[in-house]
Amino acid sequence: MPEIKDDSGDMTATAEIPTGTEQALFGKYEVGKLLGYGAFAKVYHARNLRTGQSVAIKSVSKQKVLKGGLTAHVKREISIMRRLRHPHIVRLLEVMATKTRIYFVLEFAKGGELFAKVAKGRFSEDLSRRYFQQLISAVGYCHSRGVFHRDLKPENLLLDENWDLKVTDFGLSALADQIRPDGLLHTLCGTPAYVAPEVLAKKGYDGAKIDVWSCGIILYVLNAGYLPFNDPNLMVMYRKIYKGEFRCPKWTSPELNRFLSRLLDTNPSTRITVDQIINDPWFKKGYKHIQTSSDDLPFDFKVDDNDDSKKFLNAFDIISFSSGFDLSGMFDLSEGSTGGERFVSEESPERIIWEIEEVVRAEEGVEVVRRKDRGVKVEGQNGDFVVTVEIHRLTEKLVVVEIKRRESEGGPSRETWKDKLRPQLSRLVYKPERRVTGS
Repeated sequence: MPEIKDDSGDMTATAEIPTGTEQALFGKYEVGKLLGYGAFAKVYHARNLRTGQSVAIKSVSKQKVLKGGLTAHVKREISIMRRLRHPHIVRLLEVMATKTRIYFVLEFAKGGELFAKVAKGRFSEDLSRRYFQQLISAVGYCHSRGVFHRDLKPENLLLDENWDLKVTDFGLSALADQIRPDGLLHTLCGTPAYVAPEVLAKKGYDGAKIDVWSCGIILYVLNAGYLPFNDPNLMVMYRKIYKGEFRCPKWTSPELNRFLSRLLDTNPSTRITVDQIINDPWFKKGYKHIQTSSDDLPFDFKVDDNDDSKKFLNAFDIISFSSGFDLSGMFDLSEGSTGGERFVSEESPERIIWEIEEVVRAEEGVEVVRRKDRGVKVEGQNGDFVVTVEIHRLTEKLVVVEIKRRESEGGPSRETWKDKLRPQLSRLVYKPERRVTGS
């Protein structure tokens, strides 16, 4: 049987808050005690100096991310947390970056880990049901948005000041676009005691099905106070998981016993689904559905008419669509780039679009079409040349211009980009004043 590995890589947790910023990170957050650490990050308690709000700050070392080849991994985590807005999921408030680190500013869960509470003693059936209902509400929401957590366990479930559950740590999560043509995911990941048998089989798995299995393990632990499948020998524990043979403690009700057997079904094709869970009699007792339709849009794009700052991109947005983490490339339109490029400009969106239209107007067989999403599309004859330009507001004075292009080799309109459109756009690149200081 394979060993389960964390696909974040074998990395030590040394991503410290840099020296000299402990008291006022970015002049905005007073950083306090260390809350915990993961494979390549540490999490600190902090306080917003302006509002007094408590937050958790996850500090990630860029060097370790790049050295471990985990750039795509971190960008995926940002992308995932960006799209999740649910009362039982820890919220990503802000992302900030320096040359060496990325800082995730997260909602602070004052109650700590659920694991610490259950370690002191098992929960009543009613309390177990309450937390399981909140967990399934969050997990079902994730699945509906194409997100599969893949590492659900009590250590990744936090409690807020009202003792309500908050799912956290999406570092091992997968998106629907990672599913292979066979309809399955294949990356081995997760925590051994909570991993589904089909993950151990190395034949591919359904992300939603393995999350349901992990939820079943969590419910068992809440009710029993111990794991259903456990052994000091990892191989022995894997064999127990494969067989799926477990025994509920004597205090477990017949309804919960039956429900757990549906959750911990070793056959993923017959295992209970989230929709079936919600309709199960044991689960439905006292359950209140949470409406999340108003939270569908990613944050920073749900514009409050009274808050101008929300109309601009922040560090989160820059990182989420930049190639890698070196943002210095945002200030350059390099000659050697192909396919996708971006630069920062002081010109207004209207001015940039006007400049593009001026170039295209003189070109035979090339047309420009304005797009609703603050940009234009330039297309050559017979579709041999397409340039899409999107303009995002960065600050009151700056915009980010993102260029995506497709061109046929030797197409008649190909020279339009190289000889005319690129030089015109290059003149619009913002050149920040560089200060020279003595050594």
